[in-house]
Amino acid sequence: MSERFDRNIKAVYATSVLLGLAYGLAIAVVALFLDDIGYTKQEIGGLAAWFAGGIVLGSLPVGRLARRFGARAVLISSLLGYTVTVTLLPLAASSYWTLVGVRMADGIFSVGVWVGFETLLLQHATKANKGMVMSLYSIAIAFGYVAGPASAGFFSQVMDLSQVFFISGGVALVATLVATFALRPAAAVEHEVEAASKAGKNWDLLWKIKTSCLATYSYGYFQASIVLFLPLYLSQKGFADEKIVVIPAFFAVGMFVFSTFAGKLSDRFGHLLIMRWLAVIGIPAVIAVAFLDSYALIAACGFLTGASLATISPVSLALQGHIVDKADYAQANGIYNAFYALGMLIGPVVTAVLFEQFSGAVMIYHLAGLWAFFVVFTLFFAADDPRVATRRAVLTSQSIQI
Repeated sequence: MSERFDRNIKAVYATSVLLGLAYGLAIAVVALFLDDIGYTKQEIGGLAAWFAGGIVLGSLPVGRLARRFGARAVLISSLLGYTVTVTLLPLAASSYWTLVGVRMADGIFSVGVWVGFETLLLQHATKANKGMVMSLYSIAIAFGYVAGPASAGFFSQVMDLSQVFFISGGVALVATLVATFALRPAAAVEHEVEAASKAGKNWDLLWKIKTSCLATYSYGYFQASIVLFLPLYLSQKGFADEKIVVIPAFFAVGMFVFSTFAGKLSDRFGHLLIMRWLAVIGIPAVIAVAFLDSYALIAACGFLTGASLATISPVSLALQGHIVDKADYAQANGIYNAFYALGMLIGPVVTAVLFEQFSGAVMIYHLAGLWAFFVVFTLFFAADDPRVATRRAVLTSQSIQI
C-alpha cells in the first residue's frame, strides 16, 4: 500500500473509518429514536428530506470552495461542523423546526466531507487504479458502518437512544483531529489544479457524468429510504429493536467484502459495465425482503444488497474520474453529490407515502423498480464509459477500412 498510495490517500482512509463509525452509530438509531419520541413516519421522512435539502444547497458551493481553498480545508471544516450537528440532534428533537435546522446543517456539512474525501482521492489516484482507490475508500467507510450499528445494538440496551448521538459526536471529533494532523496541508497537486483550472460549465459536466449521477441518485434514494423505513417494516414483522439495528451491519459487511473485487473488475473490464451487473445482482435481493420472515434470510439479503448495490457508488466515482479533467474534479463531485442528495430528498418522501398508504411490500417493490430503470439507462448510454467509447471508435475505424 505504501508503494501504491501516498500519505494523503492513507490519511483519508483513516479518517473515513472513524467517520463511518460516527455515521453508523447515528444512522442505526435515528429512525427508532424519532419514532420513540412520537414522530410519525411522514415526519421522519420529511426530516430526511430536510437533511437532503441541505446537501442540495451545499453541493455546488462546496465544490467551488474546494476549488478555491483546497479539498483539505473544506474537509476539516466540514468534519467539525458535522461533529456539532450530530451532537445537537437529540437536544433539538423536542422542537420539529429546530430539528429541521439541525438536519439541514447536517446535510451541508456532510456534503462538504464527501466532496473533500472524493476530490482528494481522485486527485492523488492514478488513472490505472481509480476504481481500486475509490473501492478501498468505500471499504474504510463500510468498516465504520459495520462497527457503528453493531455498537449501537449494544448501546441501545444499556442507555437511552439519545445518548448514542453524543458518542457519535465524540467519534466524529476524533476524525476531525486525525484529518487535521495527518493530511498534508496545501498539497501541491491542489494548487496546480486550481492554477490550471478553467471552470467547466455545470450543464456540460452534468452531461458527461450523467450515468454516474443517476447511479448516485439511485443509491441516495435507496439508502435514505431503507435506513428510515426498513427498521419500521421489520418492526411490523415482529423483530426486536436490538436485532433490527444490526441489519445495517450486514449491508456494510457485504460492501466491505466485495467492494475491492468490484473495483478491480471495473478497472479491468470497464466501470459502467460492472455498475450495470451489480444492479442486476442486487435487484432480486431487494425484492426478496418483501417475502421473507426469517431474520437470517433477511440478514443474508442485506449482505447481498451491500455486496452489489452499495459497491456501485465507488465505481461510479472512479468512472467520473476518467470522464472529467482533473481540474474539474471538485466541481464534478459537487454535482455528483447534489444528485445523491436529490435521491435522499425524494426517496424518503415517496417511500413514506407508499409505506403508509399501501404496505411495506409495495415500498420494497418500488425500490427494486428504481434499480431496474438504472440498468436500462446504462444500456442506452453505455458509451459514457471511455473504455466502451474507445472500443466502438476502433471497431468503426476497422469497418471503414474494410
